[in-house]
Amino acid sequence: MSMIRTENICKKFGELQVLKNVSLSVKPQEVVCIIGPSGAGKSTYLRTLNHLETIDNGKIYIEDRLLDDYENGVRKFRLPAKEMHEELLEIGMVFQRFNLFPHKTVLENVMIAPMNVRKLSEKEARDRATDLLFRVGLADKIDVYPNKLSGGQQQRVAIARALAMEPKTMLFDEPTSALDPELVGEVLAVMKQLALDGMTMIVVTHEMGFAREVSDKTVFMFDGQITEQGVPDEIFQHPQSERLQQFLKSIL
Repeated sequence: MSMIRTENICKKFGELQVLKNVSLSVKPQEVVCIIGPSGAGKSTYLRTLNHLETIDNGKIYIEDRLLDDYENGVRKFRLPAKEMHEELLEIGMVFQRFNLFPHKTVLENVMIAPMNVRKLSEKEARDRATDLLFRVGLADKIDVYPNKLSGGQQQRVAIARALAMEPKTMLFDEPTSALDPELVGEVLAVMKQLALDGMTMIVVTHEMGFAREVSDKTVFMFDGQITEQGVPDEIFQHPQSERLQQFLKSIL
């Protein structure tokens, strides 16, 4: 079984072809890191998985269940709205920017979605949020407002907020790119622990050390396509394409 699978995903913005026949399968508890230069289509691909972007062509499956099937911009199949909503709740996402509610405390930020969407009681949501904030190392910040936190702390709150919905898969869209260099490590440490705990993860990242150490599969995207994928040692030690060789040489 795959947790997420795409077949020949294509996406255009106007005349710009951003994704070109992107096919990828992610197994349960697998950590997949997507690397590549800016403009390669990495973030756009991630956003198609939870319907923040629609596709023009291809198929998207969640746990081997077909959600979407598009051909030349025409929808051939779409799961009914209620079932689609339930499937998409199984996918959590962490963005580059933290997008926390500034007028709510750390604890309230983590509680709000489980109460409003999952219909948890206030006590259930509070208990879950408290536990998650402990897991991400912020148990002492539950009554603090976001503007009193560092960027790294805010991103860890954002991770706890996504986890509070109890997703089966987590998407990370360059979660450390907005952080000062000295704050990157604390966020990556939380993500490493998630991987050790068995969370299925797709991570778009420029952190090559993280991709090399934590991913089960590393995917290289260039010009809207997956040009290489494999275990990290293959990708980093024995890159096949000249473009991947150039990319690694420029950043390592």
